Amino acid sequence: MTGLVLKNVTKSFKEGDTMVDALKNVSLTVEPGDFIAIIGPSGSGKSTLLSIAGALLQPSKGEVLVNGTDIGKMKEKELSSFRLTDIGFILQTSNLIPYLNVLDQLLLVCKMKGKVTSKEIDLAKTLLNNLGLGGKLTKFPNELSGGERQRVAIARAFVNNSNIILADEPTASLDSNRAFEVVKQIKKEVKDRNKAAVMVTHDERMLEFCDKVYRMADGMLTLES
Repeated sequence: MTGLVLKNVTKSFKEGDTMVDALKNVSLTVEPGDFIAIIGPSGSGKSTLLSIAGALLQPSKGEVLVNGTDIGKMKEKELSSFRLTDIGFILQTSNLIPYLNVLDQLLLVCKMKGKVTSKEIDLAKTLLNNLGLGGKLTKFPNELSGGERQRVAIARAFVNNSNIILADEPTASLDSNRAFEVVKQIKKEVKDRNKAAVMVTHDERMLEFCDKVYRMADGMLTLES
């Protein structure tokens, strides 16, 4: 099975003397080319789910499969490498490095795997061109608008050709017009490159761009539409 699969995942945390379930028996399948959204109030478990899907947290129970590999059985060193090569993260803020220009923001991710190849440089330039940043390759983050910085972050998430794209409130710091533009661009890259993508969002105006919408409440996930 390709894509992302969560099977009966529970995540428990200790609070004082009691155990609290942040996720309760959650199951989810996201196939390549799917762009799904998860909505719900703060504290409902959305970020915990995203962290488990991104191999940042291990489930207390259940399985997490990425392209058929059970990441719950990996050791920490394997997980670090896996996160670098198989997961692309897009966060609330672009988290760009101030002293790197736009192209080098992407190439740094490639360098973390080893030597940067000409193929990776070409892909980085193609991604930036596709996102309307072809004329900004040598610009630094302080020379970009908020929307442009977030588009660089989108390109960075795709540059390692990761199978899974996880977006955590990617429009939180943007005005409406830029927010719509950013989510449309995420969707386009997901479809064009056949990636499995999950977006956590509070902004229900963005849901029209998603294939399916799930709601998270009290650690439980249900399909809305």
